[in-house]
Amino acid sequence: MPILNYTTKIDPDKTCSEIAKIISKHGAQAVMIEYDQENQLVSSLSFKIDLGGRQIAFRLPVDWRPVQKVLQEQRVRCDQAMAVRVSWRILKDWVAAQMALVETQMVSTQQVFLPYAIMRDGRTLSEKIISDPSMLLESGK
Repeated sequence: MPILNYTTKIDPDKTCSEIAKIISKHGAQAVMIEYDQENQLVSSLSFKIDLGGRQIAFRLPVDWRPVQKVLQEQRVRCDQAMAVRVSWRILKDWVAAQMALVETQMVSTQQVFLPYAIMRDGRTLSEKIISDPSMLLESGK
């Protein structure tokens, strides 16, 4: 069975608006949609959430290329536009699922999005840790 949302026809800009509405209900402010300069495709969604009285920026990136590859491996005819649409719908579903955790008070909005917090150097926290995992504890230490 192909991946989630592989038949979507919903425009990425509409999906971004839906995501913005979901996260704004959970404290997000100043939502911004970013576009890839090369081909003008929606490439990420950024927003701010208050954390201890400070506005912390977060960026949810979407890379359509691996989605296209997976769909092609699953023998689904998939061009770039379709991969972009599917990528954004998958992200929207992920955000909605995370907000269900927030609504049940299992986690906070800030906890859910912490890997996507933008650091001073412009990278997200997860990008920073992946490039330098030394800041994490090793197993058994």
